[in-house]
Amino acid sequence: MEPQSTGLFLVLMGAFCALLGCVAIARQVAVRVLAAALAFVPAMLFGVAAVNKYYDYYQTWGSAAADLAATGLGAVPQLPANADRQQLAQILGKVTGGTAAVQQGETVRLTVHGHLSHLTRTVYLYLPPQYFQARYVGARFPAIELITGFPGQPQDWINVAGITQSYLALLRDGAVAPAVLVMPDANGGPRTSLQCLNVWHGPQDATFLGVDLPAALPRSLRVAAPGPAWGVAGYSEGGYCAADLALRYPARYGAAGVLSGYFVPGDDRLGSPVRTVDPFGMDKALRVLNTPMQRVRALPVNQPVPQFWLGAGGDFRHDVIAAGAFQRRLLARQPDVMVHLAPGGKHNMATWRALIPPLLEWMTPRLAYAARHPALAVARAAGRSPRRYAARHHGRSVMRK
Repeated sequence: MEPQSTGLFLVLMGAFCALLGCVAIARQVAVRVLAAALAFVPAMLFGVAAVNKYYDYYQTWGSAAADLAATGLGAVPQLPANADRQQLAQILGKVTGGTAAVQQGETVRLTVHGHLSHLTRTVYLYLPPQYFQARYVGARFPAIELITGFPGQPQDWINVAGITQSYLALLRDGAVAPAVLVMPDANGGPRTSLQCLNVWHGPQDATFLGVDLPAALPRSLRVAAPGPAWGVAGYSEGGYCAADLALRYPARYGAAGVLSGYFVPGDDRLGSPVRTVDPFGMDKALRVLNTPMQRVRALPVNQPVPQFWLGAGGDFRHDVIAAGAFQRRLLARQPDVMVHLAPGGKHNMATWRALIPPLLEWMTPRLAYAARHPALAVARAAGRSPRRYAARHHGRSVMRK
């Protein structure tokens, strides 16, 4: 009787038919009216369940309750804003699960205020087990910024996509490298769609996500500075965000993952009541700047571009065509870029759950290498000889502190 089970659909159909039967055979008008009114409930729930099954969103009642109540991560520690690294380390030692954190990692919540964007947003962080282990006490970890689609909330990555469970399983198998998963509130509200853009005379979302957030976390946590050791990834609208942020701020990211994303921006939805707006106003140059299909060609040849990983559902033609077109634009800069297809996949959560593990297996080793060898990573991204940089650094691995 889970949200996508056949049994649930049969129960709802049975309840609907029973209530319609009451409408037909009841003699009292009040009973007939009541039965007719109640019949709308299973009919409505059947429609909701059908949509949920089509998009393969909630698989369990627990994930549905967790997401809809926006509290489903249990007692997630809320870390104070503006705490320095030493203070935060002391707080983490008190609020995390001790031995459990060393083995499973820890999910925490942080409020980040953007000094340039002037936006204040909630950010969920998954700190891997290694973050709490003694041998990594001096290490700075790579980070992956994860952006949801619309509508969506940052905790959807955990409650619905199950990324922390998938990542931990891969980590135990040695298929991925330790990294901090950063899940920000990308829109500032459930009915708002900003596409991670700086809206003309509106919220400066791109500045918050691409500048403020990557700059703020290393001040409080043992996270690598923005650059080759930072990644960004997202699905659907979040996929567009990942592509746009990576090309808008190419020096601040080393890798980008686009799952069923698009590469030409549309309109935003914001305000109360919600209205549709052109995020670029009358500025056509700003639109070009935030159109990945055009931006990737406009970047200077000597400008390093983050490495891209593209994925889509194999049975969703629109996403496959979009990913293929963007892949062809990237080939001049990244000859080995591929489009990874989930067999039978559509534009839904089942596809993104299937694509998350190979994305993490591809991205985390690259980011971890960049965190250990920052000079070599910069040289490789710029197309210069890593050997020259290795000689300059005497061939030693650099552990950043």
